[in-house]
Amino acid sequence: MTFPTLTRAAGALSLLLAAGCGTPHQPANLEPATRGGAYQAQYRLPEGRGDAGALLRSAAMNLERCADGAGPIANETYAAVSKLSGDIPRGLGGELLSRGDLVDLRVPQDETFTGTFVVSRDGTLKLPFIAPVPAQGRTTEQVASDIRAALVGGGFYAATPAVSLLVADFAPAHVAVAGAVFEPQPVQIGGVSGDRIDSLRQSALGASTEARNLSAAIRNAGGVRPDADLARVRLTRGGTNYVLDLRGMIAGSAADDVMLLTGDQIHVPSRHCFQDNLMRPSPISPPGISLYLSNLTQPATGNAISAIGQTVREVPYGTRFMQAVVDANCVGGARATSANRSAALFSRNPVTGVSVVIERSIEDMRARADRDDYDPYLLPGDSIACYDSGMTNLAEVGRVVGTVTAGLLVPGL
Repeated sequence: MTFPTLTRAAGALSLLLAAGCGTPHQPANLEPATRGGAYQAQYRLPEGRGDAGALLRSAAMNLERCADGAGPIANETYAAVSKLSGDIPRGLGGELLSRGDLVDLRVPQDETFTGTFVVSRDGTLKLPFIAPVPAQGRTTEQVASDIRAALVGGGFYAATPAVSLLVADFAPAHVAVAGAVFEPQPVQIGGVSGDRIDSLRQSALGASTEARNLSAAIRNAGGVRPDADLARVRLTRGGTNYVLDLRGMIAGSAADDVMLLTGDQIHVPSRHCFQDNLMRPSPISPPGISLYLSNLTQPATGNAISAIGQTVREVPYGTRFMQAVVDANCVGGARATSANRSAALFSRNPVTGVSVVIERSIEDMRARADRDDYDPYLLPGDSIACYDSGMTNLAEVGRVVGTVTAGLLVPGL
């Protein structure tokens, strides 16, 4: 082998060893994530050796940035809050009619007015021979009362007739959801697909639904963000604003889960701070988190072997970074060669839209007593990349060096 060939081989070996053994740069972020100034304080860099397990401060640091609101979300406050919030505001309670609802009208021994009718686009119920009756946002009894009056006033009956008006089927409602939710957008709630229709219920008189509740609309808009002010959720209906307290939905106590109508607008305000106690499954939380994953080399040699889907993997809402790292098969293996790995979390501040990258030594997190203080919660759309240990990197370097050297030793090169 000629001297130039040896020189090229030595240079390649040096570069590969440097790449395999070099210390990676700490990720750079626009937000001061390393000092606890990002969306959640758990993003900050671990301090010391983690012996002070009793001094967990992330939750308190998060709440320090809260704007004026109803105070920290704490379990012990829910009973008092529920008592103070009182009944659902007048005009929102009960099952109210909305555009598209199917109703069954019956007037005894009267085929002209007996039948099924749909609440029209303009919110009225149109019956033969009488003026349209307002129906949007009203109860069936209120509408039936107006029908009785119209039948008498139109000269069809001398005395007030018996009138029965029942909902035969609730139509889907089209509402708008904005503010501190993960996917602010117009949503349709309450629809039932054809393969799920219950024929017995369809033929029965009367109807009921929970699918048009406020909680369903918020969940269809991605669920509330951890910075949401649940004590001041605004519902706008017909030009009137109502303020609802939904904090009970997080704790499983009473809350103003009203039935929505087409045209309603919901706005969830923000407290501009991360509230750890909102990171739990609930009727208004995201249904789960779809994680984007990048696999490691060993011990899993491919996504199929790791049981990782083509693009994403689902984890429950409230999952933390280290739980997802375990779920992605980034932890464990032979201590001598595979244990000392690291993992990076790619996230985005949902308030500012600014991205952040957090890298953790898996073994350091495993050994720390205060690991929870630096173990961030996962948010929808997050990505995780796993990196192999230094020993695995060297083994890969050795394999590549062998391939390169073999190529350089080919006669004529």
